[in-house]
Amino acid sequence: MAIMTICDGTSVTSLYDPCVRSFWAAVLPFALVVLLLVSVIPPIPALLRVLKKPFENYLPLSEAEALLYGEDDGDEGEESKDLVPLWRTLVLSTLSLVECLLWVGVGCYSLVNDSDDLWNGGGDLLIAVSWFYAALRPIVRPTATVPIDLFLLFGLHILLGLFILCGHVYDYYAHVIAFPPPSVVVMASAALFVGLAGFAIVASMPARIPSGRIKREDIGKSVSPEDYTTAWGWMSFRWVTPLVDRGSHDTLNEADIWSLSPTMRARPLHIKFSRSTGKLVKRLWRANSLDLVMDFILTYASIVFNYAGPFFLKRILDALDTSELEGSPEKKALAFVYAFLAFASSLLKSQADAQHLWFGRRAATRIRLELMSSIYDKALKRKDFSGVVDKGSGEKGKVTGQSNATTSDSKENAGVGKIVNLMAGDANRVSQFAGAIYYLYGAPFEIIVASIFLYRLLGWAAFMGYVVLLLTWPLNKLLATRTQDISKSLAIARDKRMGVLHELIGAIKFIKFFAWEDRWVERVTDARKAELQWMAKSYVNSACFSLIWICAPILVSLTSFYTYIAQGNELTIGTAFASLALFRMIRLPLNIIPAFIVQAIQTKVSIDRIAAFLDEDEVDEQVSTLKKGHVPPSEDNEEGLGIINGTFKWNETEANENAEGSDKSTSGSAGASGAEASGAEPGPSEGESTVSGGAPTRDQRFELKDINVMFPEGKFSVITGPTASGKSALLMALLGELTTLGGRVVMSKNASKVDEHGLSHTISYAAQSPWLRHQSIRDNILFGYPYDEERYNAVVRCCALEPDLEILEDGDATEIGARGVNLSGGQKARVALARAVYAPTKYVLLDDPLSAVDSHTARFLFEELFMGLLLAHRTVILVTHHVDLVFPGTHYLVRMLGGRIDTQGTVSDLRSNGVLDDIAQLEDTEAQKRKPVETTRDPAVEIEAEAPDQTEAKLRKPRKLVEDEHRETGSVEWDVYKAYLQTSSYWIWGTFLALIALTHVLGVGEKLWIRVWGEAYTTAKESGSGYAQMAYLFRTVATQHVMYRGVSYSESRPPAAAHNAGSSLNSPGITLPSVQEHPYFYIGVYSAIALIGGLVNTADIATQFVGALRASRVLFDKMLRTVVRATMRWYDVTPQGRILNRFSKDIETIDTAISETFHPVNYYIILTIVSVVTIIVVLPLFIFPAIVLGFFYYRYATAFLNTNRDLRRMESNTRSPVFANFTEMLEGIVTVRAFGAEQRFLDNLYDTVDLTTRIWYMSSMTNRWLLVTFDTLGATGILATTLFALSGYQGAGMAGVCITSAIAFTESVSWTCRFWADVELDFNSVERVVEYFDLPQEPPTIIESNRPPAYWPSSTSPNKDSLLAVENLVIKYAPDLPPVLHGISFTLRAKERVGLLGRTGSGKSTLAMSLLRFVDPAVGRIIIDGIDISTIGLHDLRSRITFIPQDATLFSGTLRDNLDPFGDHTDAECLDVLHRVHMLSDSQLASQRPSRAASVHENEPEATVASVSPSPTETEGKTVVALDSQVSPGGTNFSQGQRQLIAMARALLRRSAIIILDEATSSIDFTTDAKIQATIREEFDDSLLLTVAHRLRTVIDYDRLIVLDNGKIAEFDTPLNLIHKEGGIFRGMCVKSGTFGELEAAAKAKAQHDSEGASGT
Repeated sequence: MAIMTICDGTSVTSLYDPCVRSFWAAVLPFALVVLLLVSVIPPIPALLRVLKKPFENYLPLSEAEALLYGEDDGDEGEESKDLVPLWRTLVLSTLSLVECLLWVGVGCYSLVNDSDDLWNGGGDLLIAVSWFYAALRPIVRPTATVPIDLFLLFGLHILLGLFILCGHVYDYYAHVIAFPPPSVVVMASAALFVGLAGFAIVASMPARIPSGRIKREDIGKSVSPEDYTTAWGWMSFRWVTPLVDRGSHDTLNEADIWSLSPTMRARPLHIKFSRSTGKLVKRLWRANSLDLVMDFILTYASIVFNYAGPFFLKRILDALDTSELEGSPEKKALAFVYAFLAFASSLLKSQADAQHLWFGRRAATRIRLELMSSIYDKALKRKDFSGVVDKGSGEKGKVTGQSNATTSDSKENAGVGKIVNLMAGDANRVSQFAGAIYYLYGAPFEIIVASIFLYRLLGWAAFMGYVVLLLTWPLNKLLATRTQDISKSLAIARDKRMGVLHELIGAIKFIKFFAWEDRWVERVTDARKAELQWMAKSYVNSACFSLIWICAPILVSLTSFYTYIAQGNELTIGTAFASLALFRMIRLPLNIIPAFIVQAIQTKVSIDRIAAFLDEDEVDEQVSTLKKGHVPPSEDNEEGLGIINGTFKWNETEANENAEGSDKSTSGSAGASGAEASGAEPGPSEGESTVSGGAPTRDQRFELKDINVMFPEGKFSVITGPTASGKSALLMALLGELTTLGGRVVMSKNASKVDEHGLSHTISYAAQSPWLRHQSIRDNILFGYPYDEERYNAVVRCCALEPDLEILEDGDATEIGARGVNLSGGQKARVALARAVYAPTKYVLLDDPLSAVDSHTARFLFEELFMGLLLAHRTVILVTHHVDLVFPGTHYLVRMLGGRIDTQGTVSDLRSNGVLDDIAQLEDTEAQKRKPVETTRDPAVEIEAEAPDQTEAKLRKPRKLVEDEHRETGSVEWDVYKAYLQTSSYWIWGTFLALIALTHVLGVGEKLWIRVWGEAYTTAKESGSGYAQMAYLFRTVATQHVMYRGVSYSESRPPAAAHNAGSSLNSPGITLPSVQEHPYFYIGVYSAIALIGGLVNTADIATQFVGALRASRVLFDKMLRTVVRATMRWYDVTPQGRILNRFSKDIETIDTAISETFHPVNYYIILTIVSVVTIIVVLPLFIFPAIVLGFFYYRYATAFLNTNRDLRRMESNTRSPVFANFTEMLEGIVTVRAFGAEQRFLDNLYDTVDLTTRIWYMSSMTNRWLLVTFDTLGATGILATTLFALSGYQGAGMAGVCITSAIAFTESVSWTCRFWADVELDFNSVERVVEYFDLPQEPPTIIESNRPPAYWPSSTSPNKDSLLAVENLVIKYAPDLPPVLHGISFTLRAKERVGLLGRTGSGKSTLAMSLLRFVDPAVGRIIIDGIDISTIGLHDLRSRITFIPQDATLFSGTLRDNLDPFGDHTDAECLDVLHRVHMLSDSQLASQRPSRAASVHENEPEATVASVSPSPTETEGKTVVALDSQVSPGGTNFSQGQRQLIAMARALLRRSAIIILDEATSSIDFTTDAKIQATIREEFDDSLLLTVAHRLRTVIDYDRLIVLDNGKIAEFDTPLNLIHKEGGIFRGMCVKSGTFGELEAAAKAKAQHDSEGASGT
């Protein structure tokens, strides 16, 4: 009642009254001040803290900086008072105090003059109180950052000042009320001015003050200004402007992009996230709840402002009704008010959108970093399943819905390809969903709002339309279920395709050796076909969804209208068009809900896949230094290294373990932990397999049993035993990499514990298959340890690397390619050995490093390294077959047999017990008992190599092996678009554009019919035009919530031709029925137009899918074939991760993203043109503001596109190293864990992920900048158009068309720019794929005009005396590189056995590879059987010659697939060759041989070697293999020796006239090697055999030997002649081997045998 008295009985909600406006202007600021004061009175602050807790930042800036820099959370910054400028305090306080005094004076004056009206002066005093608070606040609590209370207070005063002044203007214009006294106007103006001044000062204050860790001068240069920008900069996103300005003129580089805020850096986020527990979804929610809640709140605010716009604009259109405007200035005045309110609502909506999208992007960024870091961290700690055989891998292409979908969640498939996919695809999908989740909860709110309005218009009939939705739910559910199944199956198919590609790219050299490229292309193509089949099903499913989404809203509106009319109501034009407008508005949210349900399902699949991976078994805390930091080790302070009562098995997935438990006949396959890194050796299986009749088979099964061993501290220990006896497995058990079934491992890693010799209690390890990083040789040796020049030089010398570094042009700065492709096998082994030795560790585990080096280098390593000072006082455990060499220095010896320790003890004890002699005999070491010949210990004198000028080498920058990834500059070239359009067919895209045009035509027809319908109402013709405009208006404004991915854009667009809404249709000769008598006719025609439009729209989408699918298939196939046919040099200089990134991320973008952006950008380009034409036709004068707006649009759009394009390209390029490093780490995980280097690798991930994420994030921020900028321009343009229309230059109808067309124009320009940026991003992937179309290619595989005869090469041809002739051969790896081979010439005869020798790096492997044309001669030629190999196709050459490389590679599938991939041989033949290479014993061969196909060798006696004494347990526990035994990718479930045996079996099966063995027996024990050599003598008797060997005994009985020295032939003669050549290189090798006498005797025996054979002939 008091208020009523104050305002003379007027309601406080009646804002037309000046008294009410004054009341609110006084009360609101005072109420705000009271609330601010009350909030500091106890216990309110405590209560507020409780309420505020759920909204606390998960990772505040101070905590993030402390975690990032590893400091205490203390140094947050300087004292705020010292940072507050004095002028700011004085200005704010002075202005506020002056304003306070003025209001006090005015209030006192009013009270004195009008004591009866207390409110007149009291209100002024209340205002004075708020200004007094503003004057005291800067003095009492000065802050350097934005004071939120003053920000709100000044902002409120501005709004209320405008409210009061505009109210006076409105009263004067609408009601002819005189202006108040000048003093009142002056006071209101002064309050507005002071409010603006105060607001400007506060808005210019920074949001945060940099701490002492941040240099102020770096902000805006290297440090992002985001955290420290002003309030105004934050609202307008002006802090992004410097980057956009730079990008608009120059090409951006990585150095131009600011670093991320510490709150969004990988390290602090992962540390904080890793401390949380529970399910993955809950952990993600707790870590990002504030961002998601703020996103939720601001989304709702955006929706409210979105509906406020058309609300005000409708009233503007009502005010423009000329029939009511006359004599009603109040309505016209209100129209101006509504115009400004609509402008304000547009700006507020823009702010709400920008801020909620920022919170969503921050959540997406954090989730992405949290998931990627967690996946990498898990990969560092999980058990290694890389050698596990996928039980379902044999069923190629049989991927089906639900059954196989479950498989994707199991641990069985967690191979390298899938783990990389988890980071590249699944983590990204989850983060994208989090950034766009506001669609899911915003859409229901919009539907509720629209439903309320519909109920007010149509009553309960409005809800009858929703019955249609209920009827479509079962179909929606069916499609959703199908979508889930398809998504899972598609993910499986994609994983399988990437797994095959990973295997192909990783073993490309081996595949080229055997000319199997076509076979592998077919294999990848088959996997791709399966993926494309699921993609096609996904597209069909999406088209069905689109049809429902498009037609359902139409049917909803039609059902409601029919029901409304059936109830006897008259559907007036006002009700009809208002209802249609609302039904149009709810069409988008109705589309979004099912679309995002599908995305939610897909996201759940990704989360489940990631969660399943994160739940996989981990190694013990004593193995992982990462876990040890969080969990105390179980056995702390434990001394020594060994195993107590241990039983171990290879790591198996739960699927395999469950299968083992449920069906003993099909045990899980043994997977070699360590995979490529370790080359571990699985041992015997207890069961046997058969291949006949489909009988069940047992894959390899191996366990270490009853292991009790403690290795002596500070001594040299040796582990020996036959191939596949479990030597490497024992090392893996010591490293904790096997699954422990019983007992325990004694091991303690404690880097902080250093003994008296300076050795830390940690482990270094050299794997059998050397794992090297893509770094320089020096960086590989240092492996993160500090550089100690003296120690480093000693390690290089003792590891016999000095001669290699002298030969290499860049010395130890030489860059090593992926997997050490540019080093020989011996060089790789010695670099890995040097790494293990350089690390100052107490325990050194070496897995057979001597097998990869020649005999004299092996002796040098033993004498200088193993017996030298570098390994003194260290516990060294060496796995080797060279027992005779290392016996003199061995303190402790362990012999493995069948997975058990057969013999162990000190050498002295074993010798006294007589056991040592047996071991010596078994290892063929009798020659060791002789006195060795004097040797020279410096390997450098063996072969004098010309070293380059070292001074010049130091001054020259090291040559870069792998160049940085190429990045295009400028806009995407037309050739890229042309390539995509060509691959998908011009006809398809022509149809696509025609359907878009038809969609616009139908939209025009829809508007024309609405106009006809409106004119049919003779009583409401004029209002019909207004409502038609209203229908269009609602439809256009509803487009604000356009979804970027996965929604039918055609249903979220403005209609095509707005100007038709205001036009009339007078068609003479056409008489339409009365709308009152035949309302269903008009509804029916409208229904037909709308439904046809929906069908055309669906056809448009389907056509787009067809084109996208075709383009995906063609582009993938073309890139695949180009990559497979690329030269090996290109593979040497291109990281594997970079290649795989093209096949994963880029192909996935082409598969999915382009189809989602190419359609809308074409649509909005056309719509923009239509809108501009409409506006100019309806309102020609609009061309002038259009030019001004167009200038700014063009300027900002160009700046945005240039900047965003560079950012997207950089993001693509910086993403490759993340996955390349990740793949590299996965392959060497055993080595990484052994060294305890996990944290360093994790730190490296933080750096690489931060780099790509900061570019990705800034790309999103430029989008926010564009949103605010374009929305402001659009709101300004609409306001100008509205004010222009209200000025009276146009009639009501034309004015309405102007306004709605302006809305369409501004929105279409905005969406065109945004979608064009997406298109350029997506076509960047096309650009990167097309870039691979021009790779350097190998020569043709087949030259039809010059194909060799079918028998070529033949050992019985006329050219048998010169079957292989090399003439003046000069080889260069690249034109800019020096020659590797210099003028080599020699001739080899058919059936001759020739050895190729030379120290490591002398060019042996290069010469062998040149015979297969991996490098064409720079000079000279190679002639095989009379044909110059450069004149025939590569397939004809390589398929006729068998090459067995150093690193024998196996592929996933069965053992038979590896032996005979093309099915050219019978099972019996395959079993026979396995038997001949001693993979099968006689009994095993007999049990597995099919009775119907006996081998031709069945009755032949087994070859024996006189010097070999069979082991007592030779046949006991031998690994049982069968043709259908599963092989894991890379063959990692077989030992290195077994893989080489299988490679030998391949050669036996091919029976080529020329066979090249490159160190093929280097990883096989001497006993098996002797048997294999006997097999070679017998089985390859009809072939020319060229062997590159390190073991002199292997080639001592060959016909001739070629000795290379520094790329030249130094010696070429028979073994006997060379061994007797004084000062000869070969003789020196024999002398240094320590077995000179034995070798000389063998050479003499060979010579005598040849002479006897010749005399006998």
